[in-house]
Amino acid sequence: PSDIESQTRNLVFEYISKPNSIIVAISPANVDIVNSESLKFAREVDPKGSRTIGVITKIDLMDRGTNSLDILTGRVYPLRLGFVGVVNRSQEDTVANKPIAESLAYETDFFVNHPVYRTIQQHCGTGNLAKLLNQLLMQHIRDHLPNIKTKINALISQTEQELSSYGRMTTKNDSVSNSSRLLKAVTLFATEFSNSIEGTAPEMSTAELCGGARLYYIFNEIFASGLDSVNPTANLTNHDIRTAIRNSTGPRASLFVPEIAFQLLVKPQIKSLEPPAQRCVQLAYEELMKIGLSCGNNEMRRYPRLHARVMEVVSDLLRERVGPTAAYVESLISIERAYINTNHPDFIGGPGAINDLQRKMERKRKEASRSRVREAGNKTISGARHRSIDAETVIVNAHGSVDEVVYDANSIDANEIDDRVDDVCTKAKYDGFASVSSGSHLRRPGSGSPVGSTSSPNGPAHGKFFTSFFGASGRRDGLHVSADEPRVGHVSVIPVPNRLSNLAGEGTSFDEDVTALSAQMSTDLTTAEQRDEMETTLIRSLIASYFSIVRKSVQDLVPKAIMHLLVNEVCQNMQNRLVEELYKEPLVADLLQEDPALVAERDQCEAMLGVYKKAFAIINEAM
Repeated sequence: PSDIESQTRNLVFEYISKPNSIIVAISPANVDIVNSESLKFAREVDPKGSRTIGVITKIDLMDRGTNSLDILTGRVYPLRLGFVGVVNRSQEDTVANKPIAESLAYETDFFVNHPVYRTIQQHCGTGNLAKLLNQLLMQHIRDHLPNIKTKINALISQTEQELSSYGRMTTKNDSVSNSSRLLKAVTLFATEFSNSIEGTAPEMSTAELCGGARLYYIFNEIFASGLDSVNPTANLTNHDIRTAIRNSTGPRASLFVPEIAFQLLVKPQIKSLEPPAQRCVQLAYEELMKIGLSCGNNEMRRYPRLHARVMEVVSDLLRERVGPTAAYVESLISIERAYINTNHPDFIGGPGAINDLQRKMERKRKEASRSRVREAGNKTISGARHRSIDAETVIVNAHGSVDEVVYDANSIDANEIDDRVDDVCTKAKYDGFASVSSGSHLRRPGSGSPVGSTSSPNGPAHGKFFTSFFGASGRRDGLHVSADEPRVGHVSVIPVPNRLSNLAGEGTSFDEDVTALSAQMSTDLTTAEQRDEMETTLIRSLIASYFSIVRKSVQDLVPKAIMHLLVNEVCQNMQNRLVEELYKEPLVADLLQEDPALVAERDQCEAMLGVYKKAFAIINEAM
C-alpha cells in the first residue's frame, strides 16, 4: 500500500509508547548508525534511554578493515543500557535448514577468535543479549511492580463493589430469604421516598431542585404567582357593577350603595381563585410521582417486576389522596364565598373606601382646577393688561373645576386672577356645587360697595350664588355683565328659571331667590352619571380590599391542606400499603425475578474479579 510507512510507524509506536515496555532498537552494522530509524523512534518515546537497548546485527558482513568496536562501546552513539552485537544466520543457512545450535556455535567462535571483538565479549553474542534482556525485564518488573500491584488491588475493590451492587443471585427454592429480601426492598423504598421529601436523602442532586425543594417552589413561586395574576375587577365593567347595584335594590331607589350588590359582585371573583389552587394540588401530585420514580435503589433495580408493582401501588395511593385534597381545596373556596365577613380587621370598609375615594377625587379636582386656572390666566393676561377689572363672575362645575370666568368693570389687576380663582375652587369643594368665593366683588355701576353686602343679614350666603344668578341673565337689577368680555374655559353657565327672574323684578326677597337657585343648581349638578361613577369606584375599592384578604387566606391554607392531606398521608401510609399489597407468599417468587441483562453483567463481573485476584497472587510471588 501507498501508506505502508505510516502504517508501520503507527504499529511500532503502539507498542513502544507504553511505559512498561522494553525497547530493542536493532540496527545493521554495515549502515551508518546515525541514520538508524529504530534509534530515532526509541529516542522519541524514551528520551532518557532508561528502557532502550541497542542491538547491532550483520557484524560478520562488514568490510575488511572495519569493525563496530566504537559503536558497541558507546563512543559513537551513547546509550544508557548499551549495545550488544550479534551474528545471525544467513539466508543460505536458513535455506539449508542449518540447526540453531550450530548457528550459535558459529557466532561464539566468530567473537572469540576475532582480534577486536574478543576483548569485549560481554557486549557480543545472542547469549549475552538474552541474559541482558532478562535482567532488564526483571529489574523493570521490580521497579513497576508496586504500582501494578496497587492498580490491581484497586480494580479488585472496584469490581467487588460493582458485584455487591448486583446483589446475590436469588434462588426460587429459598422462600425465607426471598421474603426477607422483598420486605427489605419495599422498606428501603418507603424510607428513601420520605427522606427525599424531607431533604435528608444521602444522594441529592446539586444541578436542579428536587424532592421537597420542588414542593416549596410550587407553593411559594408557582402558586403564589398564579394567585397574584388574578385581577378581581378586570372582568367587571362599569355596566356590570351598575346593573348589580340596581338589581339589588329591586323596585326601590337606594340612598346608599347596597351591601348586597357588593356581595353579589365579590363572590364570583373569589371563585376565580379556585383554578390556581387546584393547579397547585395537581402539580404537587405530579411532583410526588416523580419522586417515586427516582427512588429506585439498587436492590429495587435488580427486580424490574417488583419495581413496576411498587410504582403501581404508589400511584394508586397518590390517586386516593389527591381526590380528598382537591375536594378540601374546593371547600375552602366555597367557605370563603359562603360568608362575606365585612367586619374583618383588614377590610377597608365603607368609611375607609369613601375616605379613600374622597382623597382621590380631591387630588383630581386640585389638578384640574390648577390646570384650568393656569390656562385662564394665560388667555386673559393679554386682554387685561390695558385695563383693570372691577368685578368677576366665576362659574364652577360640580367637580370644583372652573367652567367660566367673566370680567367686568375696572378695579382689579389681571395678576390677581389666579389667586381669586383658587379661592373660588377651594370654597366650591366644601359647598358641593358651583359657588363663588365670598372674596369676589360684584359692584353695580357707580356703586362703591358690593351688591348684597347690606341688603340682608345673610350676606355671606348671598355671595354663594350671586354671581351665578346674574351671570345667567346677562343684566340683573342694574348689574352689567357684558357678553363681549373675555371668557375662559368651557361655557357652562347655569340658566336661571324665568320664575326666579320674574320674582326678582317683582320685589321678592333676595333670600328666596338664592334658595330657589340653590335647589335648581343642586339638581342640575348632582347628576345620575356622577352618582353612578362614585358608586362604581366605591364598589371596585371594596372588592379589591376584600379579595386581597381572601387571597392571603387561600395562599396560606392551600399548601397546608396539601401537606396534611396528600404529602404527609402518603409518607405515613406508604410502607404499610406496600407490605399489604406485595408481601404475599404467592407473589414473592414472581416479583424477585432478576433482569437477564443484570445477571449477565454480574457473571462477567465475577469472571473479571477472578482474573484480578489471580494476577495479584502472581505479583505477590514475584515480589
